[in-house]
Amino acid sequence: MGNLSDYFGRNIDRRKIVITGGSTGIGKAAALLLSSLGGDVFIFGRDKDNLDQALEEIQAQAEGKVYGITADIALKEDIEMVWKEIDQKLGGVDILINNAALGADGITEEEYENIRYILETNILGYISFAKEAVKRMTIQQRGHIVNIGSMSAETHEETGTVYVATKSAVRGFSAALRKEVNPLGIKVSLIEPGAVSSDMQPGTREEHRGKIQKMEMLEAEDIAMSILFCLSQPKRCDIVSLQARPHLQII
Repeated sequence: MGNLSDYFGRNIDRRKIVITGGSTGIGKAAALLLSSLGGDVFIFGRDKDNLDQALEEIQAQAEGKVYGITADIALKEDIEMVWKEIDQKLGGVDILINNAALGADGITEEEYENIRYILETNILGYISFAKEAVKRMTIQQRGHIVNIGSMSAETHEETGTVYVATKSAVRGFSAALRKEVNPLGIKVSLIEPGAVSSDMQPGTREEHRGKIQKMEMLEAEDIAMSILFCLSQPKRCDIVSLQARPHLQII
């Protein structure tokens, strides 16, 4: 195997990496890690303040180039704008990390318009970004798509019916997409985290720290390392699905 640092960096250095929802949480952690290994990273998110702060942090330690833009993955015009920027700044894409998603409650708690917006973000956003990535990866006959799902696709908690629906869709989409694009030289990996400290989780950051200390919650960096593991495999090896849970989150 050789040096482990070479092993984990070999598929990252100078790769063109796009991360949806890259301004906070798992997306930001992945951008920090992959850019530190020499990847050229493009991120975007809805909130300009979060994006600006993330870009400042990532650029401070990046070995590769870092770009970002404010955009909403639920809007067709924003998707077109983002891909125009990606093509101009990166010149294509080698790795797509589909991460942008919103939390949601059950159908008795959510209004129709919000449900539609969540579906457009959590499902259509994943599909539309994968479609554009595959279009570009097919030309070069290589690429890797990592979809960030959730253990909710397995636990089916009654308090999050809408969210469960979207993450179940991501699970099915990932399985079918892999069969469709593997012959084109494109890998697909699905990562399903348990509870991860983020804006999506209820409670304050202080409360999250308590759960992390009690091993009931993960840090975003834990999932970034899972992403790196999937990306670091040799061409012959696909990590098809990976589940990461806090040690004492009983599922």
